[in-house]
Amino acid sequence: MKEASTLLMLITFQVVALSATSSGLSMSLPGCPDKCGDVLIPYPFGIGDACAAASLNSYFTITCNSTFQPPRPMIGNIPTEIIDISLERSEMRAYSSISYNCFMSSTSIMDNYTYWFNLEDTPFIPSTTRNRFTVIGCNTLGIIGGYTHSRPDLYVAGCYSYCQDINSTSDGAPCTGKGCCETTITPNLTYFEALLPDSQSSVWAFNPCFYVMLVEVGWYSFRKQDLVGHLGFINERAKRGVPVVADWAIRNGSCPKYGATAPTGYACASSNSHCADAINGPGYTCNCSEGYEGNPYLSQGCQDMDECKLHQQNPKYEELYPCRNGVCRNTPGGYVCQCGVGKVPDGKNSGCRPMLNRLEQVIIGLSASAVVVMALTCMLAMRFQRRKHRKEKDAYFKQNGGLKLYDEMRSRQVDTFHILTEEEVKKATENYSDDRVLGCGGHGMVYRGTLDDDKEVAIKKSKVINEDCREEFVNEIIILSQINHRNIVRLLGCCLEVDVPMLVYEFISNGTLFELLHSSDSRSVIPLDLRLKIATQSAEALAYIHSSTSRTILHGDVKSLNILLDDEYNAKVADFGASALKPIDKDDFIMFIQGTLGYLDPECFVSQHLTDRSDVYSFGVVLLELITRKRAIYIDSLNEKKALSHTFNVMFHQNMLHDILDYDIVEDEVMVVLEKLAELVIHCLSPRGDERPTMKEVAERLQMLRRIQMQQVITPNPMGMHYPDGESSMPIPSNEMKYQSTDTAKLVLHVDLAR
Repeated sequence: MKEASTLLMLITFQVVALSATSSGLSMSLPGCPDKCGDVLIPYPFGIGDACAAASLNSYFTITCNSTFQPPRPMIGNIPTEIIDISLERSEMRAYSSISYNCFMSSTSIMDNYTYWFNLEDTPFIPSTTRNRFTVIGCNTLGIIGGYTHSRPDLYVAGCYSYCQDINSTSDGAPCTGKGCCETTITPNLTYFEALLPDSQSSVWAFNPCFYVMLVEVGWYSFRKQDLVGHLGFINERAKRGVPVVADWAIRNGSCPKYGATAPTGYACASSNSHCADAINGPGYTCNCSEGYEGNPYLSQGCQDMDECKLHQQNPKYEELYPCRNGVCRNTPGGYVCQCGVGKVPDGKNSGCRPMLNRLEQVIIGLSASAVVVMALTCMLAMRFQRRKHRKEKDAYFKQNGGLKLYDEMRSRQVDTFHILTEEEVKKATENYSDDRVLGCGGHGMVYRGTLDDDKEVAIKKSKVINEDCREEFVNEIIILSQINHRNIVRLLGCCLEVDVPMLVYEFISNGTLFELLHSSDSRSVIPLDLRLKIATQSAEALAYIHSSTSRTILHGDVKSLNILLDDEYNAKVADFGASALKPIDKDDFIMFIQGTLGYLDPECFVSQHLTDRSDVYSFGVVLLELITRKRAIYIDSLNEKKALSHTFNVMFHQNMLHDILDYDIVEDEVMVVLEKLAELVIHCLSPRGDERPTMKEVAERLQMLRRIQMQQVITPNPMGMHYPDGESSMPIPSNEMKYQSTDTAKLVLHVDLAR
């Protein structure tokens, strides 16, 4: 497998070299020579500064020494002969010197030489995979030392070769210690010396010279003759030096991040090229993109490779660019191999062959027929189901009183009420998504919806309606749709195409009274006049549905969660009329109690029947929440659950009113208002319904208390509320409070509330 991969790589390099030559692609700058003798000089290298990328590094400049025939390319201040330059592998092969020691006797050195390289400011770093540090000689220690980019401390490596006489080893033997040895070098080596420590030779008689060198892997093969004679190895086998391979790269930069603009001086000039990090040391190299060939360092250097033409030139490229029995067509950056009808669509990998044999074709034909039959059956079934579903919708619509509702709406000319389809409701609630749920109570789920005109609404999905009261349900919708009170959430429409009718209300954006009073996120001061405003508006709304409509409508679930607040903190009573939509059986009553625990009229536990005085009792608990800022069922200091109505009743009759009221509103100037408000609460919480006031009486008393409170004290407006009825509390510039006579206020209250 490894051999096949290596062969494929070699073929690729040969193809690129052949195609670049045959297609006439220039590898050097326009107008510059691309060869020195027999050596190709590709850009960024060039002969002379004008033809090289000298601005990137001066070592890209090549000198062509024409004193030799053929001329030889040289590089560096100390001219080093270049053997070849590879763009694909970003490598340069050059001749390197050899360090040696030669002895005239066992005690003296006759001749020696040590070579060193300083590559710190050059594009070159010796390749760790293509080179080996090699030592030749008997009883010889060779050392290579230097510095790297990544490690400023000294790097040292080496090996030791040994032998007693010239016959102790043989020609072609591996350099594993006898006669020669070799070792690898570290990456990022920018400065190094190859040396032989001065030492006495015990074998100088037949081995007078020892050698150390950095040499290309595979170049050196041991011969016994290398040990004999003065400088015999250099004079016979390494007259021009030994080949060494250096990795080169653009060292003064890095690849730009994906999507980033290329920096100034970026070397990958071709639009069909890509950048890659250098494999050895810092910097980067450039390569043509797949399917392109040429020089990526030139602006027009990477051109489309014609794989089909290469395939025609030499059949061996069939393995690299396969297209057997197909029509090869070149494309930018690649090629396609088109096959005939009934064959695989692309013959690149396995050639053009029939997609199916005879048996497979028969099986697929039968399968296709079966699929067609099943598809037709499913289409008929789906059509039948849609027709059945449509009939069910029509039946539900008629059953839920849709026709009567249409007639009533038309006769009463109600154009603000809309009847929605089931699809419109699903679209508005994102198919009843959990993220759209606003609340869940004893009567059903409430979802936030968005209609096609971007209007925000609240959609209530109620429980099953008893068959005996569907007509009453339609009548109730008609009545509720005609309610027009500024403190009641408007009913905008309904959906009757489902077994459980759904109601569509206007959406109020500022949360509930429960959240304002009991939110754990923050506890802002709520002034008494705002609390009285919310209480008064809520009472007026409940009084309206009790006595000002064509028929009495009971709310049935009065609590702070069902009192919404708009952007100006005006109260909006919601979820009213719930009890009138269906009778409450035993199971529903148990769930209803769970949802309204702390608010429910005690008489309901016995009679299981709601009245208008049941709403009064529940509203009394809401008033308690407003003046105490405690929940209907709260946790006391002993961590016990207590009913707020019971605790307040006990503390009121024990003259401990101060201890249960919210300390934010307890002030001497308004205590007379708070005391009368507490008396009203006690009145609303009377055990017997016939002893409680009507909602109209409660609203009138709250209006009077609010007027007295506003006459007594003028306070700043810490919450920035707007009062459309003109009864706003304005800040006093001197920050002083103005009071009326407390005795006068008490007299007014006594006279008014005693009526």
